[in-house]
Amino acid sequence: MNFSLYKQMMKVNMKGVMNYAVGAAFYIFLVVWIYPSMEKTAKPLNDMLNAMPAGMTKAFNLQNGFGSFESFISGEFYGLLFTLIVSIFCVMIPTQLMAKLVDQGSMAYLLSTPTTRGKVAFTQASVFLTGLFLISAITTACGILGVRIFIDANSFHADRFIQLNLAAFALFVALGGISFLVSSLSNDEKKAMGTSGMIIFGFYSLDIIGKISEKVDWLRDFTIFTLYKPAEVVNGKGDLLQNCIILFAVGLIAFIVSILVFRKRDLPL
Repeated sequence: MNFSLYKQMMKVNMKGVMNYAVGAAFYIFLVVWIYPSMEKTAKPLNDMLNAMPAGMTKAFNLQNGFGSFESFISGEFYGLLFTLIVSIFCVMIPTQLMAKLVDQGSMAYLLSTPTTRGKVAFTQASVFLTGLFLISAITTACGILGVRIFIDANSFHADRFIQLNLAAFALFVALGGISFLVSSLSNDEKKAMGTSGMIIFGFYSLDIIGKISEKVDWLRDFTIFTLYKPAEVVNGKGDLLQNCIILFAVGLIAFIVSILVFRKRDLPL
């Protein structure tokens, strides 16, 4: 790793990272804040969910209903808001760290210094992962703080909440790795961003469509979102460890391949 580059890139991208972190923290505070009022109307809300097609509730991770805080937040926040916010981060930041520098000619300047392509790519990947970790850590901490302020902490299962955040972090490592790989192969910032966005949100769309109807459930075999199951995590069901290992492995392999291909590919002058 090039530590001078790491510090500079963290400085350049910290504002963007904190914008995503503050946005996620704001929304989780909001969701925690409104939960007590939602809890009072849990029965009619659950009745309404039960009247909906099972595929619709499954598509948006609402199959647990509103019976507990963890069930509520797994659907309202981790099943939708947080996923969309950090998925955008996983598209934008890797593109800025790799393809944008190539597109603007800044990468050629970096490589003219006493460093190697492998170190540059590894450093940029480390910057992304650091930013992702900060967002996840701040979101987790704010969620726990919000519970302490707005909700009876005795009914809060901290272990399941942390597991929920771990599952989300594993998903975003995988998505970020894929986006970083696309960016490492591209000379054009807009094309890299468009391709990464199409892949990540295509995965997300396939997962939703596959959940809506059993007839097209096979579509979920083509998306890594099928390994992200917040509703099952809060129920203590499913195989959290196995799913996280697979997602982390996907991300790790994608980052390693990114570094290897970036070392070998031709760059524009």
